[in-house]
Amino acid sequence: MGVEGWIALGAVVGVVAFAGGLLAPTLLRLWRRRAVVAQPFPAAWREILRRRVPLVRELPAAQQLRLKRHVQWLLAEVPFVGCAGMSIDDEVRVTIAAQAALLLLGRGGSFGNVREVLVYPGHFVVPRTAAAADGTVHESRDVLAGQSWDRGRVILAWDAVLDGAADPHDGANVVIHEFAHQLDQDTGSANGAPYVGRGTWPREWARTMNAEYDALRLRLSRGEPGLLDPYAATSPAEFFAVASEVFFERPDALARERPALYEQLRRCYRVDPALWAPRG
Repeated sequence: MGVEGWIALGAVVGVVAFAGGLLAPTLLRLWRRRAVVAQPFPAAWREILRRRVPLVRELPAAQQLRLKRHVQWLLAEVPFVGCAGMSIDDEVRVTIAAQAALLLLGRGGSFGNVREVLVYPGHFVVPRTAAAADGTVHESRDVLAGQSWDRGRVILAWDAVLDGAADPHDGANVVIHEFAHQLDQDTGSANGAPYVGRGTWPREWARTMNAEYDALRLRLSRGEPGLLDPYAATSPAEFFAVASEVFFERPDALARERPALYEQLRRCYRVDPALWAPRG
């Protein structure tokens, strides 16, 4: 082989080695996931689901099995950290992971950006700083049940987690809300535009969601009641997160009241909760 042949061979080897370096973390992650789901779902975890997350019992059998696999993946990959004296045990981890896993039932994959979940025993206080038009700086404090950061951190209040799970039909679920933000943030900053596929659909998504968001703001300005919490009108990102709560917990009502919105969420999450069980 001549010098040029050796150079070409070296280039090929280099490309292969580079590609292998890029693929290695992904292949290792897939191998770990297969090893995790090969383990039986612990009986103690099934009992936690039975007591704490009644919505799981309404899923078809195949969806229940898929949800349990996602729970296993999440708990193997994402650390949970207790804050303000909160003790983290399987009760906390499984209860949160099961509600988050609802968002992955049809989409598959994982929450790619999530690096840790922080759990407070109750609602937590977040300081706010805002500058007025005249330059005056105002300090305030917000009391929150949950928060999602674009650096892969989800913060939850345990009391709100329990409340959201206990009534799966009220359309309010802080875990679904904050993990919907994480899906949104997979594509950058939260803006109400999670990855929904290619082709014409992203344009259809944007057109429909913008129209639904504007319609909500108009109804609220007129004082008209609606299915979505008024907080959904805060921003497109909050609209998507609040609508996701209602989609999973009150699908029948959402499909009746806002069919176009329901259809976009059905395609986004690739599940149809209205078929799981009769609900309001």
